[in-house]
Amino acid sequence: MAAATEIRLRDGGRRLAVAFDDGSRFELPSEYLRVESPSAEVQGHAPHQKQIIGGRRFVCIIGIEPVGHYAVRLLFDDLHETGIFSWDYLYELGRRQEQIWGAYLEALQARGLSRDP
Repeated sequence: MAAATEIRLRDGGRRLAVAFDDGSRFELPSEYLRVESPSAEVQGHAPHQKQIIGGRRFVCIIGIEPVGHYAVRLLFDDLHETGIFSWDYLYELGRRQEQIWGAYLEALQARGLSRDP
């Protein structure tokens, strides 16, 4: 289990920089974090319920709230604030960013959705 050692907003909230205790560092776009939010609103209550969220190309993170010693809640300017991002989940999003993002783009296209608002 990796633990975050540093979390910073970059580019006016368009990116989240996260460093972990194993030396890993990731720069995660806010759009990516928003559409992969661990909230029930996005993920549903079972894998087949996951929602594909379009129109978030320009979303920004406007706040970071600590949740115990294991996670943060990210507050987005589209008023989404229910996702609690554990260190493990942030690490996985960073480690598998290319694969997860590619699957998201394919799902958008398959549904005729756009990243643009």
